[in-house]
Amino acid sequence: MRRTHLSRAALAACPALAVGLLLSAAPARADSPLPLTAVSDHQTTVRGGEFTLTLTLTNPYDTPIQFVYQSVQETYPTTLEPGLKFTATACGTQTNGCSDNVHGGIARYNVPLASGASSSFTVTYTVAPDSACGTTRIDFYSYLYYEYNGGLANNSGIVDVPGTQVLCS
Repeated sequence: MRRTHLSRAALAACPALAVGLLLSAAPARADSPLPLTAVSDHQTTVRGGEFTLTLTLTNPYDTPIQFVYQSVQETYPTTLEPGLKFTATACGTQTNGCSDNVHGGIARYNVPLASGASSSFTVTYTVAPDSACGTTRIDFYSYLYYEYNGGLANNSGIVDVPGTQVLCS
């Protein structure tokens, strides 16, 4: 039996469709670099210790940034660490607040953010005294979405936040 042109085309399209579906499941990444820096004030901490994440947004555009949505969440490997216990104990600075649930919560930056201006969002975490220890890492990522140019343009993506290693003392 001979294959028709239609069935050949369908067979050729299947791999392309599979690749397209796999790529569409990947996390969103910004089309242009995000104007966000993320740092932790400690590279290590101990049980009962604390560390602060600082995320700084700088407006690189000629028009104000007028809307910002940002979440801070622990990475999937961090959620899988057995016995790791930590909570957000403080939030804010140069923002008009944080949501009650920082994990997946929203940083509410003061907007509009003028061209060239910067604003920072901080979250302080405390590690429980009975938390797991050793080479356990606490890692975060931040999803950022913002609008500028009178709402006609936007940018978004995921930013990896440097982790903190939890060491026992």
